[in-house]
Amino acid sequence: MRQKPTVLAREIVASSRLFRVEQVQLRFSNGTERTYERLVGRGTGHGAVMVVALLDDEHAVLVEEYCCGTDDYQLSLPKGLIEPGEDVLLAADRELKEEAGFGARRLEHITELSLSPGYMNQKIQVVLARDLYEERLPGDEPEPMRVDRVSLRELSDLAQHQQFSEGRALAALYLVRDLLIGRGELKL
Repeated sequence: MRQKPTVLAREIVASSRLFRVEQVQLRFSNGTERTYERLVGRGTGHGAVMVVALLDDEHAVLVEEYCCGTDDYQLSLPKGLIEPGEDVLLAADRELKEEAGFGARRLEHITELSLSPGYMNQKIQVVLARDLYEERLPGDEPEPMRVDRVSLRELSDLAQHQQFSEGRALAALYLVRDLLIGRGELKL
């Protein structure tokens, strides 16, 4: 196991409504010193959730929303912040209702993914939702989201779609697809 670098100093060098930029001065075990910057969320640290919601044995729900980072509308999985005191599975069900208009009778935590560990400390919980039923909750989105679907058998095509670029959503879909294949619940 490698020895983690020694932290020499930390300082918040910029701040916005959503993020803080932290500058971290480090000394590595070989004596090399470097200064890194990372985004640190302003939230309470409860994390986020991303939902792979299955409409049937093969098709997952996608939602289309405006993404300011890329300045266009993108397809992705339903996702959002976990509220204080909220369980991961309850957060997944709530976000699914708010963004896609479905609730789930069966929810299963799959894994935790980091978003960009080189410069962010945020992580997202991936949840599989099954046995869906229609139910909508009001959410915090500025406009209604269009709901679409994707076949787990066509993920390579989805990765080429001009409106789909979110790597963590693609990883979550592949993880669920492989899990279902391994359980004998999906045949390719």
